Amino acid sequence: MTAPAPHGMVIYACNKAQMTAFYQRTLSLQLRASHDSHDLLAGPGLSLVIHAIPAAIAQQISLTTPPALREDTAIKPMFVVADLAIVRREAEATGGGLQPDSRVWQMNGHTVLDGWDPEGNIVQFQQVSPS
Repeated sequence: MTAPAPHGMVIYACNKAQMTAFYQRTLSLQLRASHDSHDLLAGPGLSLVIHAIPAAIAQQISLTTPPALREDTAIKPMFVVADLAIVRREAEATGGGLQPDSRVWQMNGHTVLDGWDPEGNIVQFQQVSPS
């Protein structure tokens, strides 16, 4: 059994399979375990659990396509990625998206762009800027 990565988070999802695909593909994570209630994704230094919201609760949550963005939450996860163009492609292929390139900004040697997952959670992606 592999030890968990030193950092991680749990994301609750109405559609576990779609959310797992989004995070697996945009962050290049490996599926380490899959159960009815949750999937475990892992990569260097990160464990991510996609946990299914119980059906009785999920039925009360209204999701739209495209998703309504949840911009008023107190937490926004941030991930460093190799290539924002690849993240955009994979996000769009799995029901999420990224802001247009005109919204890119720079911070601490990184090119930064916000996006969203298939259920509307805001996610920040950072690519190391070329020197």
